[in-house]
Amino acid sequence: MTNGRHHSYVEILATVLLSLAAVATAWSGYQATRWNGEQAKAAGRTNAIRVEAARAQGLSESQTQVDVATFIQWVDAYALKRTELSNFYFKRFRREFRPAVQAWLKTRPLVNPDAPLTPFAMPQYRLAAASEAKRLDAAAEVSAAEVRRDIQRGSNYVLGVVLFSVSLFFAGLSPRLTDVRLRRITLAIGCFVFLGTLIWIATSPVSISV
Repeated sequence: MTNGRHHSYVEILATVLLSLAAVATAWSGYQATRWNGEQAKAAGRTNAIRVEAARAQGLSESQTQVDVATFIQWVDAYALKRTELSNFYFKRFRREFRPAVQAWLKTRPLVNPDAPLTPFAMPQYRLAAASEAKRLDAAAEVSAAEVRRDIQRGSNYVLGVVLFSVSLFFAGLSPRLTDVRLRRITLAIGCFVFLGTLIWIATSPVSISV
């Protein structure tokens, strides 16, 4: 093969590589932008869930404070056998708290040294707001994991842009070299970087705007 024909083949292959690498670079840049947007939306959802979890936690703490306050008043009257007053406070227990008090009374706390110290130690004492806060905290962790995945995906595509740009550099440089062997090596490096990056990027998730 003459040097002229070899140079022509290098130019053709370099042109094809330049075209493909340019498209791949643009695609990777678009995907990086898309995943940054997905990450921002997921972060917004995570923050919203955490706000709701904080509200639920605050509500459960407020309800516990109400239960403690009414229990203190009731237990004083109960211990002094002031039946009318203890009934008054008992009727004002919150619906979630009353089953725990009833279960606690069955342990005969005034005479049974093994009885739980308060109804708050009973398994019957369950707050829906506290359960909701735990559920929301778990959901926030799931959403936060999605944010981290989206960040990683965006970073992968940014790296893809860099690697495709490297292949563009080698593809554009190879026809300008005068040494035949050096042209082959430069073009081969460009093709190797391009194909390796293309295979890797092809396995990455895709985000499409609709």
